[in-house]
Amino acid sequence: MDRIRTLVPALKAAIGGVPLELHSHCMTGLAPLVYLEAAKLGIDQLHTSIAPLANGPAQPATQTVARNLRGMGFDVRIDDTLVNKVGEHFQRIAEQEGFPVGVPAEYDAFHYQHQVPGGMLPNLRLQLKEAGLLDRFDDVLRECARVRKDLAWPIMITPFAQLVATQAVFNVINGERYRMVPDEVKKYALGYYGKLLASVDADALDRIVENGSERISLTPQPLAPAVPMLRQQYPHASDDERLLRYMFAGSQVDQMIDAGPIDTAYSMDHGLVRLLRDLQRRPRRKYLCLQQNELRVELHAKSQEGAA
Repeated sequence: MDRIRTLVPALKAAIGGVPLELHSHCMTGLAPLVYLEAAKLGIDQLHTSIAPLANGPAQPATQTVARNLRGMGFDVRIDDTLVNKVGEHFQRIAEQEGFPVGVPAEYDAFHYQHQVPGGMLPNLRLQLKEAGLLDRFDDVLRECARVRKDLAWPIMITPFAQLVATQAVFNVINGERYRMVPDEVKKYALGYYGKLLASVDADALDRIVENGSERISLTPQPLAPAVPMLRQQYPHASDDERLLRYMFAGSQVDQMIDAGPIDTAYSMDHGLVRLLRDLQRRPRRKYLCLQQNELRVELHAKSQEGAA
């Protein structure tokens, strides 16, 4: 809270008439209060999520923030009816698909140590679960805090948050710190991605250099200007596409373009209704078997003789 009281006035003074927006997640439980304080200080826009997708590792709930701001005397010009309609839609999807909904988080001071972003935490938890390592989740977060300190406090945004978390997972799994080092971590520690905020821990750097790839030179070479090369290589592409092709290797961008827009259609019908409707579209079959666990249902088409 104290930090937002100094940041907003300083940023407003520095940017002049440029709109200032605030984007925060509810990891520590304080984001809703920080939003209200920022509004008092003249913030221009607040990033929110519509419940039930809000709270937890997401942004504060649109409905709650709007209600609180109006209670403080602010004029919040949003369509409450439409917001509630969208919220009800996703609530039904969550109930039908068994998805979790966002709930307000308790204050968690530990987050200030590891600072793993809200959008990354659920993915990290899911990946550990799929690997049978969900019981090591807290160990990984503690190791994230230690790796951040070793690497001179990198800002925890993409891609640096992923570098820290990946190294932390390797450290926990191997039971030995920096026994396995991704190429990106070694490059970061050696300054390939720019000047570091401070010096990397000497012992950690020795381990990173020793166990990292020998193909990575200890002295990074200056990169050639990328924009002219990209414009020459992709003369008919937009700058956005050129940046994507610069960041994603191989045919990944072509695959994204070929896939087209995301299919946003969703049916609220029960799964059984969708199954029967799908079966209706298929050619007529004489035999159908449905089985779930020990329940088995067989359907046989009636023959012409039997019909007679």
